[in-house]
Amino acid sequence: MYFSIKENILIDKIIEQALLEDIGTGDITTESIIPSNLKAKGIIKTSEEGVVAGLNIACLVFQKLDSEVCFQSKIKDSDKILPEEILAEITGPARTILKGERVALNFLQRMSGIATITSKFYQEVKDFPVRIVDTRKTTPGLRILEKYAVRMGGGYNHRFGLYDAVLIKDNHIAAAGGIKSAVNSVRKQISHTVKIEVEVENLSQLQEALKVQVDIIMLDNMDLETMKEAVKMVKGKALIEASGGITLEKVRKIAQTGVDLISIGALTHSVKSLNISMEII
Repeated sequence: MYFSIKENILIDKIIEQALLEDIGTGDITTESIIPSNLKAKGIIKTSEEGVVAGLNIACLVFQKLDSEVCFQSKIKDSDKILPEEILAEITGPARTILKGERVALNFLQRMSGIATITSKFYQEVKDFPVRIVDTRKTTPGLRILEKYAVRMGGGYNHRFGLYDAVLIKDNHIAAAGGIKSAVNSVRKQISHTVKIEVEVENLSQLQEALKVQVDIIMLDNMDLETMKEAVKMVKGKALIEASGGITLEKVRKIAQTGVDLISIGALTHSVKSLNISMEII
């Protein structure tokens, strides 16, 4: 896993906060039962099929508690896993392993769940020149980890926040008095290196977006026939993103319309965590 210095600092804070939330002033159960000098081994495994993501984060959890802990991954992030497959082995002080267990598994389960559902969408459209992308509908404070998990499942990241790309949505358009006005206003403020995306709800708005030459056009909750017509109208003048109510049952037909991107909020906002557990030896 390669993150920038800024991202590593953010991840470090996320892990510290999660450990503080769970351990607080100490693990009164473990510290009452387990001798401080007892060594142990923990085996992390899954009980269901999926795609793994977050092994590196789980490792960091234990190392944050005690640098003596040895975390040995048996597979790598983005690998497909089968029921009862061993993902990692941890050796070190028993107290540390027990203290870090829940936090490490929480990250690993959720991130693997995201990677798994992303992979399912990717498999449906992998023979089309289209990208499955995420949205900003992420768990507050965990966006960097959840977007990483999307990449491990074969997807791509949309903008990370409000700061790295322009996306003019329906409420912006309403407040600005129209697409042309909104686009002209933003162009006066941003660098020429920043792309502009506009959300449209119908073909009339699509025509407006094309006239002001935006870089990306988001087709919001359009039916398949309207999407096909939109692709014909755009004719490569902008990237086309389909969004809104995308399901596994629909995604292949949407890819067949010729859109370039399919954004899916469900990759992160309502994902089912993968069932992963740890056994102490």
